[in-house]
Amino acid sequence: MLSPQLKAYLDHAKGKRKENKKFIASLSRLKQLDDLIHTQHTEVFAETDCLQCANCCKTTSPIFRDVDIDRIARHLGMRPSELTSRYLHLDEDNDWVLNNAPCVFLRSDNTCSIYEVRPRACRDYPHTDRKNMAGILDLTYNNTLVCPAVARMVENLKKELNG
Repeated sequence: MLSPQLKAYLDHAKGKRKENKKFIASLSRLKQLDDLIHTQHTEVFAETDCLQCANCCKTTSPIFRDVDIDRIARHLGMRPSELTSRYLHLDEDNDWVLNNAPCVFLRSDNTCSIYEVRPRACRDYPHTDRKNMAGILDLTYNNTLVCPAVARMVENLKKELNG
């Protein structure tokens, strides 16, 4: 269960969907976009304990690339075809994703049972420290609805840029 503070960040972001979508789209014109978002990422994650939340693992699925499937299957001592038939399906974009949420590998204490071999999408989540952030602003918007830290980053950016 999310703490009241983390839930409040998500509830606020959900209530500001239109505003946030418009604001995030407007960021694409900023030359210093990567620096601004990366600074927020560093500051917010210095104060964020993902194990207190794990909402991403509870509500969404990462994309599992073939290299992820091979690595995870090897770690679990099974064939890749067994991993896919047991836990994954192809979505409408023809990407391998989890059959269900929460993630089957999420433990009750919000830790990951395959953490050392987790998919790259999990390693990189919430993607707010990437280069060329302008190319993934739609993803950043979507992540405001899943990740309280991203919702907080966007609110901080709105204050910083809009005064």
